[in-house]
Amino acid sequence: MCKTDKKPDKTTIEVAFNKFIQHLCAERRLSDHTTKAYRRDVIMFINFITEHVGRPIGLPDLAGLSIRDFRSYLAFRRRGKTGISAASLARNLSALRAFFRYIERNWDFKNDAISLIQGPKPHKPLPRPLSIEASRQLIDASGSTLNSSPRQWVVARDQALVLLMYGAGLRISETLSLKGGDLPLGDSIAITGKGNKARMVPLLPIIGDAVSAYVQLCPYALKPDGPLFFGVRGGPLGPRNIQKTMQSLRTALGLPRTTTPHALRHSFATHLLAGGGDLRTIQELLGHASLKSTQVYTDVDATGLMKVHASAHPRA
Repeated sequence: MCKTDKKPDKTTIEVAFNKFIQHLCAERRLSDHTTKAYRRDVIMFINFITEHVGRPIGLPDLAGLSIRDFRSYLAFRRRGKTGISAASLARNLSALRAFFRYIERNWDFKNDAISLIQGPKPHKPLPRPLSIEASRQLIDASGSTLNSSPRQWVVARDQALVLLMYGAGLRISETLSLKGGDLPLGDSIAITGKGNKARMVPLLPIIGDAVSAYVQLCPYALKPDGPLFFGVRGGPLGPRNIQKTMQSLRTALGLPRTTTPHALRHSFATHLLAGGGDLRTIQELLGHASLKSTQVYTDVDATGLMKVHASAHPRA
């Protein structure tokens, strides 16, 4: 580990770390999932470096870390049975870069080595959307006797959720963020997604009808600042409930394990593209900050076309 000429700073790593986490939540407004992952990654890094140098460390020590120190840590994360994937390691490196930028900005301790570290390029698998027919089956099943819930209002709730995720391309978190004050649903709704990015999402009449049916049957009072969707005990509905419902429905229909709530969002984008939608419009509807995130659906569509060609073309 190389030395630094900086004078000792009274701010401890613990203080800097806690302020960094507050910054992620309050200023950058990252999701709870991402914040927890960043928190876990930085803690593991600090613990590794402390053991690596054999003594407690401070901010000047972080500024003096060398490329070899960072590479030792990355190698440590990849080793053994508990080694993390390339995608997780890339996220880990992003967390560390964010932490070091925060330290530099607030305490003027700069580390030049971390910017020279190249993480692994993760292989991002293509999204696995449902077919149009499977999507229809899932929507129908969510509101039928295939939905195992004995409560009629829960069945109506589940169908409204499925329609919002497939018909409007909402994430689970976005669907569950809807409030009683968002009612009545019109032909569009304002959604705040990842990175606090706001967008307007058009709503098909069938979605509004499904939500209205759920609201009429819901036994709990809807408040403007309270959740739109409730669990059976009256608390806010959690994502795990939606995941369990999807698991039950896909089992009943014989659909693959990739039939998840997020697959409905993938299906929304893929089916729009196949129907002639342009990428820029789909990007806006999904709330992607970059067009690159949306372009993956062109690969999905092309893969589907190749499969059809291979199975149907007389010369294939």
